Amino acid sequence: MEFNNKVVVVTGGANGIGKALCEQFADLGAKVAVVDLEIDAARQVADSCGGLGLGVDVGIEADIQAAVLAVEAKLGPVDIFVSNAGVSFSDAPGWMAASASNEVWQTSWNVNVMAHVYAARAVIPDMIQRGGGYLVNVASGASLLCQVGDAAYSTTKTAALGFAESLAITHGDDNIKVSVVCPLYVATRMTEGGRGVSGNDQVITAEDAAKSVLEGMEAETFLIMPHSDLATYAQGKGADYDRWIKGMRRMRKGIVEQNPSYDYQR
Repeated sequence: MEFNNKVVVVTGGANGIGKALCEQFADLGAKVAVVDLEIDAARQVADSCGGLGLGVDVGIEADIQAAVLAVEAKLGPVDIFVSNAGVSFSDAPGWMAASASNEVWQTSWNVNVMAHVYAARAVIPDMIQRGGGYLVNVASGASLLCQVGDAAYSTTKTAALGFAESLAITHGDDNIKVSVVCPLYVATRMTEGGRGVSGNDQVITAEDAAKSVLEGMEAETFLIMPHSDLATYAQGKGADYDRWIKGMRRMRKGIVEQNPSYDYQR
């Protein structure tokens, strides 16, 4: 996969991994559309990349459809669509797996899952007619493991991985390339003050995460894991699910003991 002169859409492109992706795509000669709920920030990144900045709520299908039309009018047909935008909340205030509000669950579902569905609906038919395209869905290490203290995040990111698998299986023969990105702990606004899956995972920069994504796309790899430890964790989970659950419970208990203000209900 080469990126020169490709039209690339990146959602959540104003900050973090998305911003780093926009910058690195532009450095490789791509024409980049920076899509974000924060329109001013999106335009700032777009200006620095020589691209197009758009204010979009990815949880609304009409917004994604309008964004694709705007990109096509300004930059040309979409070759690559990166669904990077995501949200994370917590199980607060009750700190039980189902204690987050219905609004939190619905927003998580809309942004972390349905935005990927909406993007596929918006671009795949024309990509097939043109002979192919590429979808990159940014999920999480939580897709393969679990995010302690955020059941909605873990659940929806797991669903995002499942949808990416369906895209790859269904449209591979249409020359639609699909990658799903599963990072662990990346230094972004979403992870400020947080912990990795094991509590001491390597923290990588957004720039390093983006570089890993581009390398995976160049190789047309389906499962892109910026953290090498993730494969080891996932293998351990699959080998003995009960042992893994016990280990995660111990880790959660340790977090609670180190953070007395954590309102954990035993």
